[in-house]
Amino acid sequence: MGKRYPKEFRDDVVRVARSSDAPIKQIAEDFGISDASLYNWLKQADIDDGKREGLTSVEADEMAAMKKRVRLLEQENEILRRAAAFFAKDISPK
Repeated sequence: MGKRYPKEFRDDVVRVARSSDAPIKQIAEDFGISDASLYNWLKQADIDDGKREGLTSVEADEMAAMKKRVRLLEQENEILRRAAAFFAKDISPK
């Protein structure tokens, strides 16, 4: 994964790109980022502004948090399942 830029920086670059007649490649070069990153930021800004279909930044962050929580719960469930199996084998019927 590439390095993350602060939200304020991304917002400023998107604002400049939207208000400028300069080519995307030149704007990206001026800010020291890849043109692919700028295209992605512009696409996400359009989604966040409701101009394009897709997950907004807030929804994507919530989705990532939920996936992380599900992974943690699945790990905890697996630990409990193994513990139950371990203790069940020590209990012998009388």
